[in-house]
Amino acid sequence: MRAIRTYGLLLAAGGVLGVLATVALRTDAAPAGDTMIGHMVYFKLKDNAPAKVEELVAAGQKYLTKHPGEVFFGAGPRAKEFTRDVNVQDWDVALHIVFRTKADHDKYQDAPRHKQFIDENRANWESVRVFDSALAAQ
Repeated sequence: MRAIRTYGLLLAAGGVLGVLATVALRTDAAPAGDTMIGHMVYFKLKDNAPAKVEELVAAGQKYLTKHPGEVFFGAGPRAKEFTRDVNVQDWDVALHIVFRTKADHDKYQDAPRHKQFIDENRANWESVRVFDSALAAQ
């Protein structure tokens, strides 16, 4: 009985934390009338040795995080264990940034740290694909 009560309390606490996390995320969402912008970039490297992949991920973390209006940042290598027919395999490193507004995205594009990231890393890029989307958040 005590174990059931403890489990119930843990579930309730988890639910409260989930609600609080959702509220916290919503405060970062776009203002009414605007949509958040998802900026997804996929890099195919000329030299895709593990050290070079990690080097680009680290550069992203150094130069592309904490820009004004940035709600989410993530960068990492392709998860090679996903091999279904629908999984695209022709890239090495992905960058995912969500901005509160299009204006925040546009400022990021001209930011000195963003330009420095490009200048210091482009020599090893075979190709870069950018997918920008207007995100409907709930």
